[in-house]
Amino acid sequence: MIQIGKKFDSKTNLVFILDKKFNAKDFGIDQKISNIIQSFIDSFQKSKVDFDYLKLESQSVFFVRQNDNLEKIRIAGNTVRTKLHKSEKSISIFGKKNQSLALAEGLALSNYQFLKYFKDKEEKRFLLEKIEVFSSDKKEIDCLNNTIKAVYWSREMVNEPVSFLTATQLSNEITELCKELPISVEVLEKNKIEALKMGGLLAVNKGSIDPPTFTILEYKPKNARNKKPIVLVGKGVVYDTGGLSLKPTASSMDLMKSDMAGAACMVGTIYNAALNKLNVHLICLIPATDNRPGENAYTPGDVITMFDGTTVEVLNTDAEGRMILADALAYSKKYDPELVIDAATLTGAAVAAIGTKASCMMGNADQKIIDKLVISGNNVHERVVQLPFWDEYYEEMKSSIADLKNIGGRYAGMITAGKFLEHFVKAPYIHIDIAGPSFLESAENYKGKGGTGVGIRLLSDFLRNL
Repeated sequence: MIQIGKKFDSKTNLVFILDKKFNAKDFGIDQKISNIIQSFIDSFQKSKVDFDYLKLESQSVFFVRQNDNLEKIRIAGNTVRTKLHKSEKSISIFGKKNQSLALAEGLALSNYQFLKYFKDKEEKRFLLEKIEVFSSDKKEIDCLNNTIKAVYWSREMVNEPVSFLTATQLSNEITELCKELPISVEVLEKNKIEALKMGGLLAVNKGSIDPPTFTILEYKPKNARNKKPIVLVGKGVVYDTGGLSLKPTASSMDLMKSDMAGAACMVGTIYNAALNKLNVHLICLIPATDNRPGENAYTPGDVITMFDGTTVEVLNTDAEGRMILADALAYSKKYDPELVIDAATLTGAAVAAIGTKASCMMGNADQKIIDKLVISGNNVHERVVQLPFWDEYYEEMKSSIADLKNIGGRYAGMITAGKFLEHFVKAPYIHIDIAGPSFLESAENYKGKGGTGVGIRLLSDFLRNL
């Protein structure tokens, strides 16, 4: 979608990211049009607004004030999309390189639509297919296009209802996504999961007529710089009723097709790494099931034996994400990883604490590694807030009849959940609770409405800089 601008076309739509020295004549625009644009720019420069646009006979011309805050430039890209007619097919961006790329990123991400189930989807579809940037190089543009492609896929998965996206279908989608890339994909079906004694995943699945899956992806380039792999784990609850601890519908269960956003994030991340040929060895583990109150559903009071032999007293069947993640995290030990990172829509407590503007992050990995993740979050504006990870929180997860229980006390539920998960990981560990920003009930700039694909841009930047 994003391309290097090679030849100026005076008829295409234009975006100018303006600095004080801007002169329309420098771009070879027709003299009459150039004078109109320059007059508008002179007025714009004297104003205090950061965005405006001019509708000419055959094109729209957008003006964005230069800003070193790249997030404001990305948001301006979204504003361009809202003003651009849906039938327009191309647009050209002029400005400093990093700002032009940021605007192209915001515009491209704003161009995403989930239209599959509309009868009149062709009438609704945006036709924009070419975004030209006149101040970048092919490598940077290819990298950005690949990231956008990964985010699009993630959003598509999160937006799909469970009537389509069962655990089995999710594994099929992952296999299809990776088939032309150097990513090996192995899907473990229910009989293999039973043989491995993944008690947490099997317990959550007991209420469903659809079987669980456990998908293992590996990307191992020949020039990998890490001697031991980094393992990515994503929560793949394709739909969550809460089980017997049933959720209320409004603003809760009705959003729960998004409960596999962690899986979509981690698959999107390894996919993007392969597309961009990152020299890092990655393994991705995706435990997947729905959580329902039917069949022989697991119940509050049950004691479950997990993959690593730990026994867990179930006090709330809606704390199911940690049950399936625990098995995957314990399974990661077989790879002797240098670092394990999970992403999950894990707790309402995370949303209550910081809302939808950031993810909660905690862990026992070296602080320098955690700091790099924070920096990457700021770079791409998928911010993470580091929370304390003190052992006192682990005490709340101890059961009186088993090794652990699956919920803690009334407070700091996102941290006690993280400490529960930490029990199952032997390598340095980082937990990211993406419950807030992963799915938006109303449109928010280039993040859109519904699945946002959060975490892919964050982790991709992190891995590039690691």
